[in-house]
Amino acid sequence: MSLARIVLGRRLANREGEERKIGAFEGVPAMGLDGLGSSSYGPEAALAILAVSGAAGLAALGPVMAAIVVLLLVLYLSYRQTIAAYPTNGGAYTVARENLGTGASLLAAAALMIDYVLNVAVGISAGVGALTSALPSLHAHTLPLCLGILVLLTIINLRGTLDAGRVFALPTYLFLSSFAVLLGMGLVGVLESGSPEPVIAPPPLRPATEPLGWWLVLHAFASGCTAMTGVEAVGNGMGAFRDPPVKYGRRTLLAICASLGLLLIGIAILATAYGIGAMDQTREGYQSVLSQLAAAVTGHNWLYYTAIGSLLCVLALSADTSFTAFPRLCRSIAEDGFLPRAFAVSGRRLVFSVGILYLAAVAGLLLVLFGGITEKLIPLFAIGAFLTFTLSQLGMVVHWLSRGRADGERRAAARMPLVINAAGAATTGLALVIILAAKFTEGAWITIVAVPVTIGALMLVRRYYDRIEAQQAPTGPLRLTAPNPPVVIVATAGRSRLSDEALRFALDLSPDVVAVHLTALEGEHNEAKAAALRDTWRSDVEEPAEAAGLRPPRLVVLPAAYRRAEGPLLKLAEEIRSKTSGRRIAILLPELIKRHWYQHLLHTHRARQLRARLVARGDPDLVVVTIPWSVEVSEPSGKLQ
Repeated sequence: MSLARIVLGRRLANREGEERKIGAFEGVPAMGLDGLGSSSYGPEAALAILAVSGAAGLAALGPVMAAIVVLLLVLYLSYRQTIAAYPTNGGAYTVARENLGTGASLLAAAALMIDYVLNVAVGISAGVGALTSALPSLHAHTLPLCLGILVLLTIINLRGTLDAGRVFALPTYLFLSSFAVLLGMGLVGVLESGSPEPVIAPPPLRPATEPLGWWLVLHAFASGCTAMTGVEAVGNGMGAFRDPPVKYGRRTLLAICASLGLLLIGIAILATAYGIGAMDQTREGYQSVLSQLAAAVTGHNWLYYTAIGSLLCVLALSADTSFTAFPRLCRSIAEDGFLPRAFAVSGRRLVFSVGILYLAAVAGLLLVLFGGITEKLIPLFAIGAFLTFTLSQLGMVVHWLSRGRADGERRAAARMPLVINAAGAATTGLALVIILAAKFTEGAWITIVAVPVTIGALMLVRRYYDRIEAQQAPTGPLRLTAPNPPVVIVATAGRSRLSDEALRFALDLSPDVVAVHLTALEGEHNEAKAAALRDTWRSDVEEPAEAAGLRPPRLVVLPAAYRRAEGPLLKLAEEIRSKTSGRRIAILLPELIKRHWYQHLLHTHRARQLRARLVARGDPDLVVVTIPWSVEVSEPSGKLQ
């Protein structure tokens, strides 16, 4: 059994595609971990901004989270309409392409691609931050832990979306249930006493160094909006749902948004009641906001470790949202010619493996560059998400307006969805402006620069494909001429069963065959062996050919002084071409096919290298043909044939 089968599972047939699709139960872990996990770093990012105002800043957390929850409700209603209108793929790229044009779709594509990469890096780093909160001794190993989780996620997603959804279901639903219990206990305490006593008191708030102002609140809102970055994933991943996709897509979206909204409300209330602030993740003794909150409510008991353990899993695995949606987004872009076509090809497990591997590589680079620290990555985050939110909702507004131009019944049906998507476009657009203004100097400018660079790269890929298609476009009916067999050159290192097979095929193709003995392929020049080959050529090759009524192959011995065979072969081809104007030259290369790993170590692969060099010339009058011969062990002697 191969290593690939052990790690990734058996290769799936195309007919198994429908069986590999998911419902809402698997959809929440596969597409909702980003949103659910962001309930940890979203409020913490807002608190990190408000910390400079001390207790006054903490008091502002409630209104900030309330505004974010209202925005989340608007997004839920908006994407509910989008899913119904585009049941196969309701992502911003598709909606913008259909309604706003190519330019807007590329803007959405670039923003989404960047945001999904950042989501992987932020989610994993936040998960490791939760782990080091519970086990401070691991703080020095933050980056290796991040990269290890990234490798694990990549392997699981290469096995398929269904497998990922099932594997991640346990930690997802354990997270939701444990924090439902924990937040419920805390809220009961708040209702009973108004100011509950923490079981383990959180560290004191930082002393105020700035007054609380509108700009600080808006800045906190911009950072807290990172809690909503996963909503778009359901629209991009609609192709993963089984029939009927709208039903399962809407159920998944509702479960994600409702759970996230309740988590944000509960965290804001309890953080304010217990006086919990954000700590510096780069320093020893760091405790995440949710770790402080859980300890304040229940202490360091089994419920604390269950909740924090499940939080660690959800945060670390929240990158799975990107691993589900990013490859499908890249498939759509590649089908339109703006990404390499390999992104649109299904792998062994019916997932788009190239997109998964690309996402893992770029996210890994980001983790290395930023040391796996969440706070360093957060300023780059959410801009792409809110840009795509806005473009998607604007596209839906145009969609409903176009429907409204039809008959009266369709116009009435489109009125309410139009209002919902228009409200979504206005609110997300306003949030985008606030995020851009608040985060620009903190590193958001990097994302702003990266978006047009990405668009430029996408356009270059499309320009290349357009040029290739223009060159390959047929100019009319197939033009045929009288048959004119090529002159065939058979490259050999001496006579063998393999070279004999190549000679037989060459004589089937053409009466003009030249057998070339390349001495360089055997190492050093061996004149004696070449002379022996000439002596036996007449009896072993020419006479059998004449007896069969064929023109005998001509033998040419060519030394390769620099141990490169393509030079002498091409020189010979040019000489033949000059004497046979208008005829193609076909070079036949006998090649041993290796079926086992050790065979690749025992052979030189010179035939493959020679073929690559000849093909690289791009000469349409020079054809290169491989004659394969399987390497097997003969019965008594054990010699390789």
